[in-house]
Amino acid sequence: MPKFFALIPAAGSGSRIGEDLPKQYLHLAGKPMIHHAIGTLCSDGRIAHVIVVLSPDDSHWSQHDWSEFSSKLILLNCGGATRAESVLNGLSALETSIAIADDDWVMVHDAARPCLTSVQLEKLLDELTNDEIGGLLAIPVADTLKRSNTNQRATTTEPREGLWQAQTPQMFRYRLLTNALSSADGINVTDDASAIEALGLHPKLVLSDSNNFKVTYPQDLALAELILQKRKIP
Repeated sequence: MPKFFALIPAAGSGSRIGEDLPKQYLHLAGKPMIHHAIGTLCSDGRIAHVIVVLSPDDSHWSQHDWSEFSSKLILLNCGGATRAESVLNGLSALETSIAIADDDWVMVHDAARPCLTSVQLEKLLDELTNDEIGGLLAIPVADTLKRSNTNQRATTTEPREGLWQAQTPQMFRYRLLTNALSSADGINVTDDASAIEALGLHPKLVLSDSNNFKVTYPQDLALAELILQKRKIP
């Protein structure tokens, strides 16, 4: 039976959030932000290992205690200049570090999505385990979409029918994802699914909810803190 692995690219600086500390290490509900994603992924019994890809010069990881995840956690200091490069470097390193098969599943999850729940993760696993291609968590776009000109003035209203907002994890077979990212030169790969789409394949959209958002701007930290703190209240 294919195994399940999770990979978190965490080599970025998160410059848009306006902090000197890399975003994944900002404290959130008493823990580094990345801790929450790792905890959710490690708690799922179907996931064999959680791989964290850091930049080669990362000096922050060792300042925290990760021992509670030691039975599942694999650390790789091979992050690249882009998210796609970090994911591909991590996938390539797995061929020599663990026994991973071509048809094993890899779930790529953003370190800056700390509010992922075990229910969302289980739904993704349940819906994609027997899927031919794989897929991702996503939500239908609810807001009206405007296209602007260079002066930030609305020029048209874009139809939102059939539009979804992509989230993570995004789950694909190991060899398929590796090949897709390897052949994505010249393509604007903003997530793993876009590399799969470039091969002419159609990833499945698994319905999620808006709480699994990506922390990008300073105001997002306060919202994520509220969500995580609320979950701690019995």
